[in-house]
This record gives sequence, structure tokens and C-alpha cells, in this order.
Amino acid sequence: MTEKPVDLPPECWELIFSFLDHHRHFESLSLVSSRFLSLTNHLRHTLSISPHMLSLLPRLIDRFPNLKAIQIREFNDDLDSVLCRISKSGLDIESLDFSNQIHFPSIGVKALGLTMRNLRKLNCSKICSLQDSHLIEIGNSFPLLEELDISFPQYSSRFNPNGSLDLHSFFGVVADDGIIEMTKKLNKLRKIDLSGNYFITDQSLRYLSLNCVLLREIVIRDCDFITQSGIGVVLRNCANLNSVTLDAIGIPSIDSYFQESFAYAKNLCELHLSNSFISDEFLCLVAEACLPLEKLTISHCYNFTSVGLSSLLYRCQFLVYLDVEGANFLIDESVIELSKFLSKLSFINLNSCSKLTSLSFFALVRNCHLLEDVKMERTNLGVEEYSGDLMINPRIKSLKLVGNNSLSDECLKKVGFCCPNLQVLDISCCPTITEEGIKAVLRNCSEVKHLEMNRCMGIKNLEVSFQLPKLEVLHIQGPGIDDEALAVIAKRCQMLLHLNLEGCLNVTAKGVYEVVQNCTRLREINLKWCDNVVVDTFASMVFSRPSLRKIIPPCGLIVTDNQISFFLRHGCLVCKG
Repeated sequence: MTEKPVDLPPECWELIFSFLDHHRHFESLSLVSSRFLSLTNHLRHTLSISPHMLSLLPRLIDRFPNLKAIQIREFNDDLDSVLCRISKSGLDIESLDFSNQIHFPSIGVKALGLTMRNLRKLNCSKICSLQDSHLIEIGNSFPLLEELDISFPQYSSRFNPNGSLDLHSFFGVVADDGIIEMTKKLNKLRKIDLSGNYFITDQSLRYLSLNCVLLREIVIRDCDFITQSGIGVVLRNCANLNSVTLDAIGIPSIDSYFQESFAYAKNLCELHLSNSFISDEFLCLVAEACLPLEKLTISHCYNFTSVGLSSLLYRCQFLVYLDVEGANFLIDESVIELSKFLSKLSFINLNSCSKLTSLSFFALVRNCHLLEDVKMERTNLGVEEYSGDLMINPRIKSLKLVGNNSLSDECLKKVGFCCPNLQVLDISCCPTITEEGIKAVLRNCSEVKHLEMNRCMGIKNLEVSFQLPKLEVLHIQGPGIDDEALAVIAKRCQMLLHLNLEGCLNVTAKGVYEVVQNCTRLREINLKWCDNVVVDTFASMVFSRPSLRKIIPPCGLIVTDNQISFFLRHGCLVCKG
């Protein structure tokens, strides 16, 4: 006797489906019944549009009536028409991203402004030839905008015969006038990224701080005419400011006006500095300001020492995020002592701190009980053999250990023992790791979802005798992997979603097909530089694995437009080689 399925109200099913961590899981649910199809369609809130989807756009908009965020990628002359279609869709879009485009879509933006006045987030970074007039259009079209990214506009430039830059070759760059006029209209603005706008000055920051009194986050990188005085004005005028991201500050030194401005930024929770000339005195002044800092970045900064860093961390014991990448003066003893101040820490970046060894890693594991994410790339991890008691830290979920030339199997085994709930592991470019070390980690860390071991010459095969039921993303770039290794992957990693085989010269169509046959959820495979795989293989891949959505073919392999269209009609994008 067959049981009758439970008939729950739509609200209950929506609540159940909302626990899924990504909308890709809706695809299989939508095949269960027309009711589930309708429910998942209404729960989809984000959509990424590529040129290949242009003909399907009206159907997609009708299918997903509750879209709130749209991302548009790699469009050329059709961008205005795409935005005009969206403007007539009846959607109530809150977030729009059309970054990396060859022109600013003025017609489309004006059309959107007439129907979608509730837009809150706009990303138009890396737009070619962004101009003041475009910023004014943004201000007029989206008065309720809260987050805006106009970073790194792209301009063509020429050089005079003497090698100097011909400024007349720049057409309509972004300058102070455009920023000032735009900010007059955007009094709801809370976050802005001005990075890479080389011609704006402190005047832009002064008007920004006066017109956008709700400003909470500002990002300023590579703005050559912005000075410490302009940043100081923002710190003093914007009472709600809680996040500042800067680079190349303090060359040759940090002035007193800028230093004293931190005393006014009483709500500053995040301070991100990179490539800057800072001193222990500066760090001590920031410490004395008693800011409620939760995130601190001093990446690739110089002229400070562990004395200044200790002074700041002692005052900021509520830090959850610390990035000191490139602090070459740090030694194990320093990190062991600093870790005692970091009981709230959940993320730390120690990349390129070349003097640090396993002693630093295991001190963090022992003292930082809330730690979840550790980056120790290009350090001396593994040089100093750790012989102390191993402490288990069940909170650690992500380890990035790329480029540790001395990382041994024995050290990696200890790392895996201490982090049993690990989900993300990257040991790329660690030449002394072998199958023995990675197998020990995978056996102890059954929750691993994302594994990268690119160019690990000591790893030839996984050869695991147990299933890896949680593994979804696997990157194994390099010549060491062959069809035999792929057969093991196909057998043990059947829940795989993304497989990157770039540079696996010994892989053939036979091994690839083995993976495609057995990994029933596979969505994307990268075969770049896998020269033994031919285009004729793709048809059988697409037809035998309906879940496939993207194939990156070997370099030099010619895929015709007709073939691309054919595969796309079956739901898979085969990129051009």
C-alpha cells in the first residue's frame, strides 16, 4: 500500500526550501511536480544573465517573478536593450550589477530609473570611459541608492613621443564635478567604492561627507590625488562611518591631522589599510582612540613592528578579523603572545609572513576558540616540528596553506587532526605533500566540501578506500593526474559539482567520461590544457550528464558558434577555447 504524500500548505514548503543554501538545489526540486516548480520559481531571487541567454530573457523574467538581484556579464552593444527589457518587466529590482562593460548604458539606466526607483545596490565597476555625466544620470535615476561601486573605470590612453601621458587622449573622465553633483541626489547612500578614479581630489570627499550623512562604508584605493587631509575630513564629518578601506597612505609619513581624525570616528568597526607606510606611533594613537574595532587589515604595510601591533591588539580584544599579510617581522613567539589577546577572532590572514612555522598555527588553534578561517600561505609551516599536545578546534572550517614548500605529510596529518570539521582546504603548490598526507586529512575531516591541491607534484592519485560524500569542489591542476586518478575520483566523489583539471596533460576523454558518468550532480568541468580531450567528447558529456552547465575546453580547441548554440539548447555552455 502506497502512502499518500503529505499535503502541506505552500507557506510550509517555502519555509522548508528556504533552508537550502543555494538556488541550484531548486533545479532537482522543480522536477518533482508542477507545484514544486511553481514554488521554487517564486523563491528564486537572483539571476545572472550572459549574452547566450538573451533570447531566453523574456521567459526567464516571466518564470521568476520575485527576482531582486540581477547580474549582467560580458554584454557589448545589447546592454541598453537588456536594461530596457528589465525596466518593462514589472520586477522590483533592489540590486543590479553590470560591471566590466565596454560602455555605460545611459539609455538603459534612464529607462530603469523610470520604473525601478527602489534600486538599493548598483555595481558599475570597470566600465569603459565612465564620465561625470554618467554619475549624474545615476543620481537622477536611483535616488534611494544605498550602495554604489564605480571603482576602476577603464580608459584608453596614449603617450606622447617623449614618453609622457597625453591627458587629451582621455575622454570624459570622472572628476570632482561628477561626484559632487551625484552625491547631492544620493542622500541615502551608505556605501561607496571610489577606487581607481585617478582624477578625483579631496574636494569629492568633502562634498561626499556633507551630502551623504548616512555614509557607513567608504573604499578608496589607487586615487592619486586623494590625500590624508581629505580622508581626515570624512572621518570627522561622517558620524555613522563604520568601515574605511585605504591604500598607499602615509608615504612618506602620516600627518597629525589624519592621525587625530580617528578620535572622531567613534563608530569605526572596520579599518583596512594596505601598502601603506605606518608607524608604531600611528598604531598606538589608533589604540588610544578606543575604537570599537572588529576588523583590522594592515596588509603589506611597512615601518611598524610587533610593538605597535601588540599595543593595538591589546586595546582591541573584540577583533573577529585580522589581516597582517606580508608582516615579515612576525616570528612564532610574537604570534603565540598575540593569540592570547584574540579570543574573539574568527578570521586571520598570515600570508607571506615567512618566518612563521607550525608553532604559530597550533598556538592559534589552542588559544582562539572561535577561529573559523586561517590563511597561512607562503610561510614556513612545517619547518619547525611541533611536538606539543594537539588541541582540537571544532570551529575551524577553512584553511588556505598554499605555497608552503616545507609542509610535510606528518604536519598535515596533525593539522587535520586539530580541525575535524574542516570544509575548505587549499594545499596547492606544496611539493612535499603526498597521497599519504591528504588521505589522512580526508579520513579525519569528513565534512570537506572544497579541496584544492593544484601543482602538488607529490600527489599522483587519491587512492582513497572510503567515500567523500560531502566533496563538491575539487581542483587538481597539474600533470600528475591521469585517467586512473579520475576513475578513483569518479568512484569516491559522486557528489562533485565542480571539477578543475586545468593542465592535467595525461587526462584523456576516457577518464573525463568516467567522471561524467558517475558524478550525477556535476555542473562544471575545466579542461583547459587537457590536450588529449577532443571536441567530439562534449556531445556525449552533455547528453549523458544533464546536470552539466559549463565546460571549459582545452586551449586551442576550436568550438564553432553552431556547436555552442547546440550545446546551449541542451542547458550547457561550452566556452570558446
